[in-house]
Amino acid sequence: MDTRLLLKVLGRRRELAARDGWSPSQVRTYQARRLAALRDHSQLRSRFYREFHRGLTRAPLAELPILTKAVLMDRFDDLITRGDLRLADARAHLAAEAGAQRLMGRYYVAATAGTTGEPGIFVWDVEEWAEVLASYSRAYGWAGASVRLTGHTRMAVVSSTVPSHQSALVGASVDSRFVPTLRIDSGDPLEDVVRRLNHFRPDVLVGYASMLGLLAGEQRAGRLHVQPGAVLSASEVLTAEARRDVEHAWNRRPFNVYAATETAGIAAECGQHAGLHLFEDLVITEVVDDEGRPFTPGEYGSRLLVTVLGSRTLPLIRYELSDSVRMLPAPPCPCGRPFLRIGGVQGRAEEALRLPAARGGDILVQPNVVHRAMELLPLTGWQVVLDDSGITVYVAGLAELADTGQVARRLADALALAGAVAPPVRAVRVPAVSRTALGKAPLIRSVRGGGEHPGRGRDKAADTD
Repeated sequence: MDTRLLLKVLGRRRELAARDGWSPSQVRTYQARRLAALRDHSQLRSRFYREFHRGLTRAPLAELPILTKAVLMDRFDDLITRGDLRLADARAHLAAEAGAQRLMGRYYVAATAGTTGEPGIFVWDVEEWAEVLASYSRAYGWAGASVRLTGHTRMAVVSSTVPSHQSALVGASVDSRFVPTLRIDSGDPLEDVVRRLNHFRPDVLVGYASMLGLLAGEQRAGRLHVQPGAVLSASEVLTAEARRDVEHAWNRRPFNVYAATETAGIAAECGQHAGLHLFEDLVITEVVDDEGRPFTPGEYGSRLLVTVLGSRTLPLIRYELSDSVRMLPAPPCPCGRPFLRIGGVQGRAEEALRLPAARGGDILVQPNVVHRAMELLPLTGWQVVLDDSGITVYVAGLAELADTGQVARRLADALALAGAVAPPVRAVRVPAVSRTALGKAPLIRSVRGGGEHPGRGRDKAADTD
């Protein structure tokens, strides 16, 4: 990280830390002011928003139309607020695998994986990128991992090293003498990952939840010898099983971080581990149903709408994410922070299984039903795949004498209790669950109409965004 960017990030981080001590009313006032500035900027600078919000300049946020990724990509050149930047430029930059090198010397560029269609491309100028990095730094700070100019914090990130992925771009940006950063691709052989971590000995370990579970197993087996002061999970659902594995391995609870390429940090756990605090001063989140109506706190919504308050180059107002999120009731967290909390993210809407319903028609079985059925089983990894032939459960780490039929029956029973007519369910042992091109291990997939099964090698065709 160059010194100027580092100083910007540290300045933003101090501002965020000060807001942690605000009251809820101060947060709301600040949020409203930033939202008004964002809307004014979008009307002035973006031809798309002048059309998209025509006649709605005084309308409440909840009455504005929803922006989808498909519309964003189709109208990218009209939506962008900088006259020197076009979608073709961003695509060429990504194709060149330029990593942390800025496009035109001014813009950071990253892309989503494109599971839900065409990959989304997002850009930030230096000021916006400093806020992106500060949002992650806030999560690290809540976990007890701080960055200081008087010392250094060794950070290992086991996720994706694909240059277009935001986690790789963030890792390359923060790597400095103050934060020496080891970036490891989670798709690398596990023994190589262990060897590199043993040599680096990180103070902070960040990774996909599935990788943290595997590394915890290596630590308990005596092959991994690291003692991180903080462990953070990002980008995948942090299951109860993975939490237990991390705590048993390092005698400390992992901190869950919720982020997306489009928004950077959205929410993170504090030391209470009683839900994830929303970064309400950075992102406005709306949990809604399929029709875009607000969802009742305590229940999982169908999707999430995000308004990124600091977005200026590519403004995002009521942008749709397909994540299923549950808001917690309003009582404050014992930590004293003023921000609302979410109970968790159970996965993307695409992870819900559409099955025949016992009462007729179809039913969407939410990911948490599958999670509850699988998490108490003695496994090191699992993936559930629905295709035209039924449901296959790929299981890793199941003892040779254990009954795979028990795994299948457990899931089938859970689906029946949820009101579904389960198709044939079978369980298959695999040496390890496969990973996508970005190194993630999606827990639930529907591949009707054909497609490679996740248990048959690394899947480079799909990923969660």
